[in-house]
Amino acid sequence: MDEIAKSGFLFDSAFADPPYFLSNGGISVQSGRQVCVDKGDWDKSRGAEEDAAFTRRWLEALRRILKPSGTVWISGTHHNTFQVANALVGLGYKILNVIVWQKTNPPPNLSCRYFTHSTEFVIWARREERVPHYFDYDLMRELAGGQQMRDVWPLPAIGGWEKAFGKHPTQKPLSLLVRILLASTREGQWVLDPFAGSCTTGVAARLLGRRFFGIDQSAEFLSLGVKRFEQAETPAFQAEAFRRIDDLRKMPDSNMAREEPGIFFLPPPFLV
Repeated sequence: MDEIAKSGFLFDSAFADPPYFLSNGGISVQSGRQVCVDKGDWDKSRGAEEDAAFTRRWLEALRRILKPSGTVWISGTHHNTFQVANALVGLGYKILNVIVWQKTNPPPNLSCRYFTHSTEFVIWARREERVPHYFDYDLMRELAGGQQMRDVWPLPAIGGWEKAFGKHPTQKPLSLLVRILLASTREGQWVLDPFAGSCTTGVAARLLGRRFFGIDQSAEFLSLGVKRFEQAETPAFQAEAFRRIDDLRKMPDSNMAREEPGIFFLPPPFLV
């Protein structure tokens, strides 16, 4: 992001799925089997102070490459969300909403000592306190059946059809990113994902006619993302995605025809 800042280019919006710092040897359930929740070294906590410093550094770098009216969406759980919110306020962002993603198919809690973890949070924030941002209120109201869309979104976790080439350990469902981009971006605008992973943000951008720039430290995950993006170019996948995702299914057929968007993947060593 520092390299991008040198170019003077500014993004319209961003989605970030940063480390949650929850890879601590815990267990969960996946496909009916007990599995370890560890995602990788990149998701391990380095201690409260270092985790907070990392969060502030990347949010500060992001702020330099967002337009004054630009917004960012940041996913998390209780492991990192409060830390992110604190950094946002300290850096001068304005928090607009905290979306609760209510998973309709969460795994059970095996320890039976806690409530089932069935939600994640997505903070929506604007770069500047007083600069107006874009929000497609009318479309969100339409998708909510004629009522104001609420900040609790019941959406499933990723389905098998989204894992044709493998799965990133923290991959988000396409339905979540589609709603986010529909709500906060216009066609042709540039969207940044600084933790791109398997590039669900890029796939959603392709389907909706937005332009995408993805950054990740793992060439392996970006390779998976490129395959997914190439798949998103095919009419068969587009038809399947529009059929499966409620947000897209409610849109008129004319939304399938889009101007060809640009897309760039930025692998190590992060050179523009």
